[in-house]
Amino acid sequence: MASGLSRGVPPAKRTCLVTGATSGIGYETALGLAKAGARVGIVGRDPGKVAATAAALTAAVPGAAIDRFVADLSSQAEIRHLAGEVRAAYPRLDVLVNNAGAIFDRRETTVDGFERTWALDHLGYVLFTLELLDLLKASGRPGAAARIVNVASAAHTRGRIAFDDLQAERSYGAMRAYSQAKLGNVLFTYALARRLAGAPVTVNALHPGVIDTGFAKNTGGAFGLAWNLIRPFLSTPAAGAATTLHLATATAAEGVSGRYFARSREKTSSRYSRDEAVQERTWAISLEQVGQAPI
Repeated sequence: MASGLSRGVPPAKRTCLVTGATSGIGYETALGLAKAGARVGIVGRDPGKVAATAAALTAAVPGAAIDRFVADLSSQAEIRHLAGEVRAAYPRLDVLVNNAGAIFDRRETTVDGFERTWALDHLGYVLFTLELLDLLKASGRPGAAARIVNVASAAHTRGRIAFDDLQAERSYGAMRAYSQAKLGNVLFTYALARRLAGAPVTVNALHPGVIDTGFAKNTGGAFGLAWNLIRPFLSTPAAGAATTLHLATATAAEGVSGRYFARSREKTSSRYSRDEAVQERTWAISLEQVGQAPI
């Protein structure tokens, strides 16, 4: 259920939606978009945190139009409900930033029966994007395409899609699951870009850098310990949001689609991620898992 919509928003404002916006890179992305004059929808799982984030954003950017949405993006039912709220609230959507994600040190399954990292970090991107795709297509126009920005990670270079054990039922490792999901983001970006060729919508993926956020708060053991040890040497969330904001707002990014970025520059993703057969196989499996018809 939408927690709150801004009133009296000038029609000229660009409308942007950011998932995982209550902290870290997501918050800094929402802040940057608000400073740029956009109407910004923020999505988070905890109603209290979403309300506090909206208050912080309006305090930082007086007069900003901030809309609040609450959903657990590991639940497909909640994603569909959220997408319905967004479609009802927004006559247009210029930018969708898929940012929500986490890493988990123990294997867990969601209400839909999927391994939680894959469900949240990958399938959440797929389903939410496809649920909003018609709105994005209707909002873009030649020379001013709607933009989909998928926050992935350089961890994708370590990933492989375990087609024979996609849900990690035989063997689970936190970093292995995370790398697979982030690889999924890149594969999804490339497959979707092919399908959007000729449409007024672009889609790109990015590596935000190694950032000091709440990313590893769900992990313990050796990984959690190592993360805490390196935290003093990590970049800030504001630095992590820079590439996202570049892809969401920069004139230089207009018309660019199906690419992978880091430090606001196009980079070459892993060889495995550029394998079109892997992209298409992952695309087909992902659509089947979220119950979407082929497009």
